[in-house]
Amino acid sequence: MSFGEPIALRMEAELERGADPATSAEARFHTAAEEQFLERLRRGEAAAFNRLVEERHGDVYALLYRLTEDPEEARDLTQETFLQAFRHLANFRGDADLRTWLYRIAVNQARNRWRWWKRRRRDRTVSLDAPAREGSDAPLSAALEGEPGADPEQQTLSRERERALHAALKSLSRPYREVVVLRDIEGLSYEEVAVALDLNVGTVKSRLSRGRNELRRRLEGSL
Repeated sequence: MSFGEPIALRMEAELERGADPATSAEARFHTAAEEQFLERLRRGEAAAFNRLVEERHGDVYALLYRLTEDPEEARDLTQETFLQAFRHLANFRGDADLRTWLYRIAVNQARNRWRWWKRRRRDRTVSLDAPAREGSDAPLSAALEGEPGADPEQQTLSRERERALHAALKSLSRPYREVVVLRDIEGLSYEEVAVALDLNVGTVKSRLSRGRNELRRRLEGSL
């Protein structure tokens, strides 16, 4: 399977997927429960915030690891993300869902750290082999992995493909890496990516197209 196939399949699925106009009673109940949870967060309830951290910590860490390719950096930025979220929860209006809001804070923290490192011109060693978080959304490379029970040669080839993908993703410039990670790995909609990055949807689509093309170019001959 070529690297472009998972992306093409995602785009086809988007065109085929239709919106269901009917809202079920279960969905209405979920919405009401979510609103109650948001109110508890805005009031500063410690139990509600602890629940938010427990439910979203892994997602935020996975995003930050994919943006930084550094486990220690990602852990540090995850803590900073939730600290900033706690400070600003009272101002959360609900224009986006909580995950998108947290991702926006996380991306901003990663950008700030990137600028900090750039100012100091510090070189760092980046790990490409850090284990993925259990239960995390499957990355693009999941489509390149061998089947369960594959022989050792196939598994070795899959690991090499995984390393090549991580290296290519790491080599993308920050604006392209952000949109590729949020859209193709985290699975956010174009609109959610736009909110998380404070961009318009047209810019998101343009950067995503260029980022995907750059990934394909850098992965030629590797997969």
